[in-house]
Amino acid sequence: MQTFSVRDLRDRTGELIREAEAGHLSVVAKHGQPVFVAVPLDEPMLQHGVRVALAMKLFQDGVLSLAKAARFAEQDKFRFMQQLADAGVPAVDYPAEELDQELVALDTLGPRG
Repeated sequence: MQTFSVRDLRDRTGELIREAEAGHLSVVAKHGQPVFVAVPLDEPMLQHGVRVALAMKLFQDGVLSLAKAARFAEQDKFRFMQQLADAGVPAVDYPAEELDQELVALDTLGPRG
């Protein structure tokens, strides 16, 4: 997410538009304080609505946790996770090497019973 100043709106309009076309959110600030967010009108926005699409984007960008994004979208976590899945956005970001380490650790514990 990129930040633009109010002055940038005049001087860097093309860059702001390119950021939106690339699917990136941008914050516009005045004197260092956020004034508004430029949100791209993409397929998820049109399909899911502004609130849900923005929550999905903020979650995907790591700005909001899953719980906070679901709350922002005014949904329970399970419904929000389903919408993430429908949009092809992973609800869990677990690096493959960490997963491999976890599986090895489980194997060393052996069967329980």
